[in-house]
Amino acid sequence: MDNYEDKDLMLEESLDKIMELLVDKQYFRARDELLKYNEADIAELLEEIIDDSGIQMAVILFRLLPKNISVEVFSYLPSNDQVDIINEITDKEITYIIQEMDFDDKIDVLEELPANIVDKILEKAPKNERKQINTFLNYPENSAGSLMTPEYISLMKDWTVREALEHIKKEGIDAETIYTCYVKDTGRKLIGIVSLSTLVVTDDAVKIKDIMVTDYIYEDVDDDQEEVSEDFKKYGYLALPVVDSEHRLVGIITFDDILDVMEDEATEDIERMNGVIDFDDSDRGYLDTSVWQHALNRLPWLIILMVAYIFTGRIVTNFETSLSKVIELVAFMPMLMGTGGNTGSQAATLIIRGLATDEVDTDDALRVLWKEMRVGVIIGVILSVLNYLRIYFIDGIHNPGIALTVCTSMVFIVIFAKIIGSMIPLIVKKIHLDPALIANPAISSVSDAVALSIYFAMAQIFLPI
Repeated sequence: MDNYEDKDLMLEESLDKIMELLVDKQYFRARDELLKYNEADIAELLEEIIDDSGIQMAVILFRLLPKNISVEVFSYLPSNDQVDIINEITDKEITYIIQEMDFDDKIDVLEELPANIVDKILEKAPKNERKQINTFLNYPENSAGSLMTPEYISLMKDWTVREALEHIKKEGIDAETIYTCYVKDTGRKLIGIVSLSTLVVTDDAVKIKDIMVTDYIYEDVDDDQEEVSEDFKKYGYLALPVVDSEHRLVGIITFDDILDVMEDEATEDIERMNGVIDFDDSDRGYLDTSVWQHALNRLPWLIILMVAYIFTGRIVTNFETSLSKVIELVAFMPMLMGTGGNTGSQAATLIIRGLATDEVDTDDALRVLWKEMRVGVIIGVILSVLNYLRIYFIDGIHNPGIALTVCTSMVFIVIFAKIIGSMIPLIVKKIHLDPALIANPAISSVSDAVALSIYFAMAQIFLPI
């Protein structure tokens, strides 16, 4: 932890120094300060400079970087900053950067660029690479095909280990990874995989077909990126092959590419669970998104919930006469509604996470129901006892009817909230929708209506109203 803190402090001090040098127009000294760090850290500093001083100042420094470093730095920048830089530099500079980037990073950048710039880049690209780029750009967004790279090591089944190792030495420098090699037949069909460690420890004369693994995991080009992400998490591979409809190997997806997908999917689920719908569908961060867009993203669920609370209000209205007779009941309504909403949201969050990680399935509904009911009883009883002590000793209310109403309601509210929170995501999953769409605020609103209904029902039982 101390190392991270020390590094953050160093970066912050360097940023302050760079900003001062930029103000004094000492651009080369500012560049030298940047070059003290690796490419990822330089990209982070450039992001800060873009935010503080604008894109023009950042471009000045970017152009002063050595060419090989500038390409790496560019690959670490967020897509919106990449596009801003490209809009400021010359076509020649753009072409050089794109040509020198790894293929998968190149595709990511080209997908964000205006069509006229993409056309210029493709015009100057070698014919074979141009064909590959066009193929990759035509894969559906968020599919395995859009994530993969063609820069992999392929071997032929009749090669010897010696021939395979010689091939790796020759082609490995341009490959995304050399730790796993992919074995193809003459028709480009994927027939097996073999690890570099296996090749290194195997006799040189052995044939690849005799040591390759034929029981392997692969992705189809049209598979959704979330499914690919699940396979990476499940099997723990550093890379997975991607095949077309005829099982021909067309590329591989590496773990570093899928990490971005995992982050995007997690962000999307968190936003959905909290009632945020991203209409903009962009990679812009919180501070880069306009106030209007933030409002637009959050408004729909809030309108729906506002309408839902009309029903909650009607429940209260129907019991106005009863409440006027025992006015003390009003004081406990916020606590009971809040407890119901919180316990329902807790259950929903755990179940949604369980569904996402395959720990829970829709077939487990009865087991989940039984478990959450028991959890609800335990939590409800403990909270009821604590509330009884509060009512008697702190609030000084010695009316046993009120104490019974509040404490009994607490038990049933917690139990029903747990049932609602755990069952709704399972039901939504069963009808093939995303459980994260059932936002926690929505579950809270349902729990509130149930809580009030239970509370007033208990009041009619234990109080003379």
